[in-house]
Amino acid sequence: MAAEALDGLPAIIGRTPLIELENLVPGFRGRVLAKMERFNPGGSIKDRTAQSIVHTAIRDGRLRPGRSVVVESSSGNLGIGLAQVCRYHGLRFVCVVDVKATSTNRRLLRAYGAELEVVTEPDPDTGEYLPARLRRVREIVQSTPDAFWPNQYANPDNPRAHRRTMAEIDQALGGRLDCLFVSVGTFGTLRGCAEYVRERGLPTRVIGVDAVGSVIFGGPPAPRLLPGHGAGIRPPLADAALADEVLYVSDAESVAGCRHLVRREGILAGGSSGAVTAALLRHHTALPPTATCVLIFPDGGDRYLDTIYDDAWVRRHFGDVRNQPSRTTGETVHVNG
Repeated sequence: MAAEALDGLPAIIGRTPLIELENLVPGFRGRVLAKMERFNPGGSIKDRTAQSIVHTAIRDGRLRPGRSVVVESSSGNLGIGLAQVCRYHGLRFVCVVDVKATSTNRRLLRAYGAELEVVTEPDPDTGEYLPARLRRVREIVQSTPDAFWPNQYANPDNPRAHRRTMAEIDQALGGRLDCLFVSVGTFGTLRGCAEYVRERGLPTRVIGVDAVGSVIFGGPPAPRLLPGHGAGIRPPLADAALADEVLYVSDAESVAGCRHLVRREGILAGGSSGAVTAALLRHHTALPPTATCVLIFPDGGDRYLDTIYDDAWVRRHFGDVRNQPSRTTGETVHVNG
């Protein structure tokens, strides 16, 4: 039987696989599954957000293909998602990034035809790049005719996209999900999933995984190395009450989580995926012994080859960790050489 042809790019966003992780937590009698968002066409969960925001704005007349200019701040994945969706719809796209954006992400953005604005200095008051990026977005929008700012940090079409993410998980498991581990940045994924859970009265506990140094849940600000996980300012979409529990994971623990995934499951995942892995490894002993857990893996590891999976980079930022057990996993963060 021939495979069914799908109608363009929007038709292949979402419907990502949910896979069993059988080797991740030895001895755990429950189930651990991963929602593999790297299988979206742009390689991350942000494809869902980009499609939701752009499609709704076109439908409502706020975006006009062939005329409007989309301007957004992104550390990488949303920018790539927007770049492909804007290209599909015939929209010009200006992406404001900062110096922490990887060279791979910059090349991908340019390949999709995005115009890059690179912020080189952090905000003088907070020391964070995000406020400086947002300031530059506002400047461009104010000076550009027919400009549209998606504002992923406040746009309700961001979490709306992730009600579908949660619906896919719910349908795959028939409502039998005890714990959902979600990393936070804009708060869109957690908000959308948690709202779905509450509206349907599901028994699922939503566990937010934030970065050490992030202020989303009111923690003290501190420098962070990994993009896309945590935030230097609290996004308007954030609502701490939507998380049943919050776990903080450091950059070093995220790296350890990523490398643990490769060792145990053969999965090359991004920094936020390493963070939720680290959170589960730390927290699983507090869960019911037969709990079913889902980890949302926002992207793959191929965009982190120069950082998380580069031994020299790991040594430079975290020292010689070859013989130091991770606080999260109890295992060594393996670095070759």
